[in-house]
Amino acid sequence: MEKIVFTNGCFDIVHPGHLDLLARARALGDKLIVGINSDESVRKIKGLGRPFMDQESRREVLSALRSVDQVEIFDEPTPVNLIMQIKPDVLVKGGDWKPNEIIGADFVLANGGKVFSLPLKDGYSSSRIVETIKAVTGAGVMDDQFSDSAVLGSLEQHLAVFHEVLSTLSGPITDCYEILHETFARGNKVLICGNGGSAADAQHLAAEFVGRYEVERRALPAIALTTDTSALTAIANDYDFDRVFARQVDALAVPGDCLIAISTSGNSPNVIAAVMTARKRGCRVIGMTGVAGKKLSSLCDAAILAPSERTARVQEVHITIAHIWCEMIEDWLISADEADA
Repeated sequence: MEKIVFTNGCFDIVHPGHLDLLARARALGDKLIVGINSDESVRKIKGLGRPFMDQESRREVLSALRSVDQVEIFDEPTPVNLIMQIKPDVLVKGGDWKPNEIIGADFVLANGGKVFSLPLKDGYSSSRIVETIKAVTGAGVMDDQFSDSAVLGSLEQHLAVFHEVLSTLSGPITDCYEILHETFARGNKVLICGNGGSAADAQHLAAEFVGRYEVERRALPAIALTTDTSALTAIANDYDFDRVFARQVDALAVPGDCLIAISTSGNSPNVIAAVMTARKRGCRVIGMTGVAGKKLSSLCDAAILAPSERTARVQEVHITIAHIWCEMIEDWLISADEADA
């Protein structure tokens, strides 16, 4: 029987690292099927301005490779539905993905298949190539564009970042709001997690939902997974710090709930673990990260990628967007109450 291998990615800039990974993946079976994100899916994961090549061009490039037997395009943020349709014998991702972070791993293993996280070839990265191009062309927000004054420089950078938010993030903000709206309208709850400043944002947002933002309205069920010191310390001590949020999601989440996962880097292991658990529990997932947070955004139903790599600027974007969601939720609740009156 033919052994089918599956891997996936955006493959927007194909480099030698990709060629090496695909060749090693193909060697694990008889047929390699590559799933690629559609153009719209890439934009949700990587932000506006991506992909550089449209989906048909990316499909054509991959199809021309000797190691690739078939290329399939998927529209969802993750390839889980495609994996369930193909039923591969082997599931492969690059070594920057731990086996427990790989979408579809549980399905493949349950069907007797194997899952591999293959080490990446050193020296190659699509993100590094993009940053090199930006540095050469002067694209993007560069530090030397701003005043030498700490005060003026920070304020100018803040304004530049928010100018980009204004021009690029209205769609993602609305997409995330729709998930929150649907969650609360069904009577489900929102769970929120993050570390450090993102933990403070999680508590802030949960308090706005449970209490109120600006108007008097019914309380909304939201829980910050960052506040129970007994649970946090017991889970970290008895299990692992990477499980501090996932264990709480496993205990508290029910199908139809929503997890807001906040990580400025997009790589926080405990946040990623919480996302994976939420998906298993049948929850929708909203990600909040920075421009480099592709791992987190690729695991979410909708995501906010703040257009900066500086933690302070990313957090400023996050809390502003959280306030916008609160305003939109309260406008909906007030309109609903007036309609029922």
